Amino acid sequence: MTTQTLDRSATATATDGPSPVTPVVTGLGVTAPNGLGTESWWAATLRGESGIRPVTRFDAGQYPAKLAGEVPGFDPAEHVSSRLLPQTDHMTRLALAAAAEALADAGIDAAELPDFSAGVVTAASAGGFEFGQRELQALWSKGGHHVSAYQSFAWFYAVNTGQISIRHGLRGPSGVLVTEQAGGLDAVAQARRQLRKGVPVLLTGGVDSSLCPWGWAAHLAGGELSTVEDAARAYLPFSADACGHVAGEGGALLVLEDAAAARARGATGYGTVAGYAATFDPPRGKGAPRLDAAAELALADAGLAAADVDVVFADAAGRRDADRAEAEALAALFGGRGVPVTAPKTMTGRLAAGGASLDLAAALLALRDQVIPPTVNVAEPADDCPVDLVTGEARPAALRTALVLARGRGGFNAAMVVRAAG
Repeated sequence: MTTQTLDRSATATATDGPSPVTPVVTGLGVTAPNGLGTESWWAATLRGESGIRPVTRFDAGQYPAKLAGEVPGFDPAEHVSSRLLPQTDHMTRLALAAAAEALADAGIDAAELPDFSAGVVTAASAGGFEFGQRELQALWSKGGHHVSAYQSFAWFYAVNTGQISIRHGLRGPSGVLVTEQAGGLDAVAQARRQLRKGVPVLLTGGVDSSLCPWGWAAHLAGGELSTVEDAARAYLPFSADACGHVAGEGGALLVLEDAAAARARGATGYGTVAGYAATFDPPRGKGAPRLDAAAELALADAGLAAADVDVVFADAAGRRDADRAEAEALAALFGGRGVPVTAPKTMTGRLAAGGASLDLAAALLALRDQVIPPTVNVAEPADDCPVDLVTGEARPAALRTALVLARGRGGFNAAMVVRAAG
């Protein structure tokens, strides 16, 4: 297994050249704060049901931020063998559940695949924080002989890829992308590259979790968490009242394969990954953010124009400056309020490496069902955010093409274009 990196200078982008392979998503697996399992989460999302609540995974009473998006009703024993439970962080258990659902949804029995024909590419932001905290507490309070040997890998940001590949026997090319919130798209893009090199099946996406005191301290140190205690007012992207974001856990994993091969085995695809690009922002004060360039280059990679896009799934940082920059990028590309924009992550919080892949799953299901999920709790965008934000209720629409945007801490930008199957 290798760790993959992307070349993201202020002027260079990571895109793929022409290929006869058409990457299609044939399976989805979701663990999200407003639903465990793809269809449960999607139904809740269309109803506008939020999973943001007071933190329960630890006592957050002493911290200024007290809200999070936690995956509900998750019993790890129902998804992970008793042998694996002591080896795995909560993040990895969520990822194993999503992986099993995605493969089953695609109708793929990994045991029947030829050796080395399926790989795994995931995204991570920090690894198994909760597992690491527990072992550090054991070290400090009891001594080194009480630290689990599994600490050597359970914390590692590549652990989800490793555990998924071992559990399902997926021994093809594997990797991990570490680009924070942009990682969910970057991982799918890397999987697309492997598909174009001849690997028949890739399991890809991101699932993340760091909802523990150690992880919470890191979130707070970033200075971007909302400290509002009203769940309906804490995370308001594009609003004049935006005051930061709420952290969450979970994400989505997707099965990616060639459209022709999928049809040959009778599989039905959710949609195709038509275009992708990534850029990197220059240092603060050294130039403008490059999200607009990522979007433009992703459309060019797909061979499409801005007029072809029917909906945008926004990054939706929830900070006034970042929201304004994203709105300006969208206005420059589509015109003011020129395309419907949505941020269903207002129901989950920002999921770090799991956030963009969950948005990608939402985009594919929106194309399937011809409906745009809502942005909850935001009555209307601020005057300096000229976007046609879908608020209140889901909006039926004729959808053929969706653009998904993501920005990771440190200047990572990613954009991905998906198109309806068929």
